[in-house]
Amino acid sequence: MNKNVLMIAGGVVLVIVIALLAWPKSKPVLSGDATVTGQTPMSGKPVQALYEEANALRKSGDMVKAKEVYKEISSQYTDFNKIEDVESQLADVNMKIIFSNTPVAESAIHEVKSGDTLGKLASQYGTTVDLIKISNNLQSDTIRLGQKLRIWQGHFNIFVDKSQNVLFLKNGDEVLKVYKVSTGINNSTPVGTFKLTSKLIDPVWFNKGIVVPPDSPQNVLGSRWLGFDMPGYGIHGTIEPETIGQQVTAGCVRMRNSDVEEVYSLIPLGTEIVIVD
Repeated sequence: MNKNVLMIAGGVVLVIVIALLAWPKSKPVLSGDATVTGQTPMSGKPVQALYEEANALRKSGDMVKAKEVYKEISSQYTDFNKIEDVESQLADVNMKIIFSNTPVAESAIHEVKSGDTLGKLASQYGTTVDLIKISNNLQSDTIRLGQKLRIWQGHFNIFVDKSQNVLFLKNGDEVLKVYKVSTGINNSTPVGTFKLTSKLIDPVWFNKGIVVPPDSPQNVLGSRWLGFDMPGYGIHGTIEPETIGQQVTAGCVRMRNSDVEEVYSLIPLGTEIVIVD
């Protein structure tokens, strides 16, 4: 065997040895019935154990810790066989935290002083009267001097994807919950960045010069109206929940009444609304 052959053979062996030394020694992590490779949870626990831990925390009422664990699963195990349940439960936990009096980074504790009203506090903190009342279990608009109120001061915004007929409720860049919606027939829902300029409970529908009262079975707006800074367009409820997920409206974004009522209670006037194709 000549020297050139020996050098080539020696080089191949060296490459193989280096590759073996560099080969990862960890085994694939099992995610329930699925196998996930190349992923290690921050906590070091198998994903099924994390899922059970999150469910137990949620059941016990520790929503903040439950959120942390659900988020860990959601961000690291997108092919977990229960990922849809994880996303649903994470959204539920997010809403429970927002509507509770639990202190979180996005909230403040305000001690009521002379001259305070719920309206003034909502404006001061960029939130809604509804959310202040729900978070603090207030049965009326009356507040007492020295009373301590937990007030949300995050920054809600709305993102609508017409291609999927979904609406994302966000706090800054964080997606809190995803809702199925209906959008305009023939792609008629406008795209762009809008501002929330009006909010109405049990809205009257002005249909081509005809006034349709809130209690009319022909009033297509449902229980809430969230109007854009583009006249005639907004997000509203529905009398036809079976059409949610389709392109069937005259151009507005349509939600189930329970969903639009939830969003209505959260977002203040001036909230940014982005709609894309």
